[in-house]
This record gives sequence, C-alpha cells and structure tokens, in this order.
Amino acid sequence: MFWNRTKQTDFKSTRKGAFFVAVDFLAEDWYNKVTLKEGTTNMFLSQEENLAMLVDFYEFTMANGYLEHGLGDRIDCFDMFFRNVPDGGGFAIAAGLEQVIDYLKNLHFSDSDIAVLEEKKLFSKAFLDYLRDFKFVCDVWAIPEGTPIFPREPILKVKGPVIQAQLVETVILLTINHQSLIATKSNRIVRAAKGRPVMEFGGRRAQGYSGSLMGSRAAYIGGCAGTACTISQKLFGIPALGTMAHSWVQMFDTELDAFRAYAQTYPSDCTLLVDTYNVLKSGIPNAIRVFNEELVPKGFRPKGVRIDSGDIAYLSKKMRKMLDDAGFPDCGIVASNSLDEYIIEDMWSQGAPISSFGVGERLITSSSEPVFGGVYKLVAVEDEQGKEIPKIKISENPEKVTVPCSKRVIRFFEKDTKKAIADLLVLEDEVIDENQPYELFSPEYVWKRKTITDFVAVELLKPVFVKGECVYESPNLHEIKAYCAEQVDTLWDEVKRFENPHTYYVDFSQKLWDVRERLLHPKREEKA
Repeated sequence: MFWNRTKQTDFKSTRKGAFFVAVDFLAEDWYNKVTLKEGTTNMFLSQEENLAMLVDFYEFTMANGYLEHGLGDRIDCFDMFFRNVPDGGGFAIAAGLEQVIDYLKNLHFSDSDIAVLEEKKLFSKAFLDYLRDFKFVCDVWAIPEGTPIFPREPILKVKGPVIQAQLVETVILLTINHQSLIATKSNRIVRAAKGRPVMEFGGRRAQGYSGSLMGSRAAYIGGCAGTACTISQKLFGIPALGTMAHSWVQMFDTELDAFRAYAQTYPSDCTLLVDTYNVLKSGIPNAIRVFNEELVPKGFRPKGVRIDSGDIAYLSKKMRKMLDDAGFPDCGIVASNSLDEYIIEDMWSQGAPISSFGVGERLITSSSEPVFGGVYKLVAVEDEQGKEIPKIKISENPEKVTVPCSKRVIRFFEKDTKKAIADLLVLEDEVIDENQPYELFSPEYVWKRKTITDFVAVELLKPVFVKGECVYESPNLHEIKAYCAEQVDTLWDEVKRFENPHTYYVDFSQKLWDVRERLLHPKREEKA
C-alpha cells in the first residue's frame, strides 16, 4: 500500500490530502505496520511497496522494446480523454489530479520491483538498469479538479520520453476515471436535491478501501455536504456525519428507551431513526415525546428524524404534519435507502418535504453506469529535429477515431452572462484574439457554424509538471468543491438536464481539423 501526504500538522486543513490505497489492509494493526521515512509523511506498509508496479504488463513489454530499438528517448505526447458522459448526462466533473501528482512525484522502482521483472526472463539488462535509475522528467498539463469536462477534450496531457509517458498510463487512468465518475454522479445527485444537503453514505458498499476513501473525496468535490466515512475527515477534512443504526433501537427494551438514551447522550445533535418498527404509529410519536421530555426542558431543539424504508414520499408528508402539529417545524427529515438523482426528483414531484438526503451505494459505485471510460492515446511524436509528427488512431467505430497533435483546450465564456459557450481544441501555436470575432464549427457537421463575439477565452489545461518538476499548487479540497459549484453554474440549465441534455460543443480549430483530415484521407492530398 502506498499512501502519500504532504507534511502538515492540521489534518482538517487538507492542504495536500492525497492518499492512495494499492492493497487492502487490516485497519486494527495499520499503525503497527506502516514505516515512516524520516522527514516525510509518506506512509508505507513496508519500505519497498509503492505504485510503480501498478502497470498493465504490456507497458513494460513495449517500454523494453522501445529501448531495444533505440526509441527510448523519443519524445511523444499522450492525451487522456473520455468518449461519453455517464448516465447520458450533459457533462462530467474532473477529479483525481491531486492523487496523480503525488504518484508522479514519488514514482520510482525498488530492487524488489526489478526482481519481479527479472523473473519474467523477458527484459534486457539495459531496460532493468533504466528502471533502477528511473527519474520522471515529463511535462504534464491537466484540467483542474472540479471543472466540468466534455467528451474528446484532453483532461490530462503527458509529453516526454516514450518509455516514461507509456508507463504512467495505468495509474493516471484508474485514478482520474474513478474519481471523475464519482464526482460526476455526486454532482447529479446534489443538483437533484435542489439545495438540500446530500451526505455520502456509501463506504460499506464501495469496491474496497480505496473505493471508499477516494469515493468520499470525489463525492465531496461533486457537492456532497459530508460523508459517513470517518477516516475521510481525518485524511481530507470532509465532515463526518451520522447518528444511529437500527441496531441502536433494537438494543433497548423499547423504542422509546432507545430514543431517550440517545437524546440524553447527544442533546445538541439529536437525530432519531424512526422506521425500525412503525414510522407513524410508534417512531414519530416516540420521537416527539422524547423531544418534549428530554430536549426542550434543557433548552435544546431536535435536529431531525431519519427514515430509511417504506414509501418515503408518502410517509415524509405525514411525518412533517405530525412534527409541525407538535411544535417542531424546525425538525428536519432525513431520507436514505438506495436513493439516486431520479428517485430524489420523483420525491420532489410528489411534494416530499425532505430536508436532507443520505445517499449510499448508488453514489459510491455509480451503479447506473459504473465505468467512466477514459482512455490514454498517443497523439504526436517528435522527430530528431524536434518537429512534431501528428499521430492518429483510425477505427471502424467513428467514436474511436482520435484527435491528433499536441493540443490546448480553450473554453469560451460570454462576457455579459459569464456562461460557457463552447470548448475549442487548438494547436499549440494558435492564438485566440478576444477582440476579434471567432467562427466555431462542428467537426462532424462542418456546415454548422457560429460566429461568436464579446467572449472571454480561458485556457483549461494548466501546467502541472515541467521536465518532471511539479509546478502546480493543488488547492485544498474545500476550495476544489467551491470551484466545482462555481464552474457548474457557468453551464446553461439546458446542458444540466438529466434527460436529453443540450449538446455542449467541443469544436476544432480550422488548423486542427485540416491536420486530422489529412491523416484520415491521405489519398486526397496525393491527388491534389
């Protein structure tokens, strides 16, 4: 297991709360197993375990082959991008960059790593020596976490020696794919909640420890108010939230006794779970009695009641009336039980007076579409003179045809409304003049054209590494979450619809389109 965190004394500040879980561990003896390197807060189960070997094996076979054929130092450029927005949505949310940064900062191959590869009897001594002396020297650009992103545009770009750029593919993909997936799902659920807090309750249903920890981080970026995963507060500063389970109620002789004991223990933070036996006949009446007998005389007000089963829309309306009639209009109603954005929307349509939501398995696993589908493709190489040679992958499936060249991503915003107009992929040397009209056109339907004026052009890809040195200061998690909400607000409501969202266009510059056409149709150029 490899976990990395920038040294700090206040965990709640989460200045660089970047954690990787590469293998499962036993929580009760975790602290007995980790070894702290002097002067750092990098934590290892043993001194030799790290993520360098978390690589698809063919990356090693290709890298060894590149070296054998004299291509090891050839400079190439890879794009990470995705092809489809999960759940048929209008946009996704970028997440996971901080963990990628930590991985690249600490990337090295230990003696035990080399020994594993030596056992395969496939790799040359020169290649194994290369790994032994490995030092990351690539340039990396990325779209900041929390930014709305769209199909085909680079989320992250790596440029450098081919062996290095190839070997980092697996971790980049698994990190950004997973967190972007959960951040996107979380944002959909949060938007469905219409301003009511959403709590991430999915830790026990996540795919392993990493799925829970990184999932809670991504869910917070997407807009969740907190998490049931307590360690996420320690590691990332995400508020840990929760009250009781049904077992608490069952532990006492009566439901009333259980409620009374909880109110006595937590008078200032009392939320009672009311569906263990019968919501309307016992749960709410017992809750009201305890509120009156244990909280009000001591100067406290109830925080809420939670319902986790049954027809929540119907029951919540009955609960609301009973609480209001009893003098507790300020007592919130928390809903949980396999919720997602569609169920929450249905609740609103039925007038359910829910104050907040606890969303678990369908968020933390993005169960409706559990694969983000990001890919990492070669888009350019440099010749011996340093000239860029564009590369393209052609497929019988049109959506799998790649966009060549090392590119920049420009987002256009209207000056008056501050709303996003479209994104534009351009070549590295292209200049966008904000004082001149700019004509956009669809790469698929080139006759569809639009001239924009009075716009602001923003570069989305930010420098992260320059020749292997990190030049990017990661915001803290709370800043990323706030930035995400701000950027989602720049999208038109039509793009944010769950059903049949308006297509947000990712266009090509004319120069980029011309290059792609030449690669797709080389015989046309020969005839010309």
